[in-house]
Amino acid sequence: MNDSNLPKRLNPTIRPSRRAPGFLAWLVALVVGAQVHAAEPAAAPAAAPQRVALETSQGRIVVELRADKAPKSVANFIQYVNDGFYDGTIFHRVISGFMIQGGGFTAAMVQKPTRPPVASEGNNGLKNVRGALAMARTSDPNSATAQFFINVVDNAFLDYPGRDGFGYTVFGNVVEGMDVVDKIRAVPTGGGDVPRETILIKSARIAK
Repeated sequence: MNDSNLPKRLNPTIRPSRRAPGFLAWLVALVVGAQVHAAEPAAAPAAAPQRVALETSQGRIVVELRADKAPKSVANFIQYVNDGFYDGTIFHRVISGFMIQGGGFTAAMVQKPTRPPVASEGNNGLKNVRGALAMARTSDPNSATAQFFINVVDNAFLDYPGRDGFGYTVFGNVVEGMDVVDKIRAVPTGGGDVPRETILIKSARIAK
């Protein structure tokens, strides 16, 4: 509010005149308007994107999540992180010219039980480019649970609509540790693209 718009002095002994009601109405409107303006809440700052740190046997990978684009997938992933679900799981499928996949099996190759699946959010504008984090699923587009994969090359054929009309949901991207991802993609594999050495996810935590 600009103080230059206010009278310099309000004299309590001013006598009523024909102009007084109009002046008082103007003054009341000015004060009420100022109070309403002051009561308006300031715009909330945009929330910083969440990041998750995966501490693996090959090093640290940090992913930034895109809740603005894939809110259900991010909420699902964060819940598994907060539950400690990924601790002690492995990257169980590695294809050097494609992706690395993990988050569902223990080091003994026992598949862990999961919560119900989340609906596909593949049509969100995010692409399966190198470093993109996406939900793994079966042929059913709405079958994603805990498993995820990191694209190690651009995989445009996975983008919406893909080959099945849905594509694969991207919900984040690697912001630190792509060199670790490349170390993992280079490990020798056996049948089923399973690494011959255990690639352990020691922990998954919200990054501070």
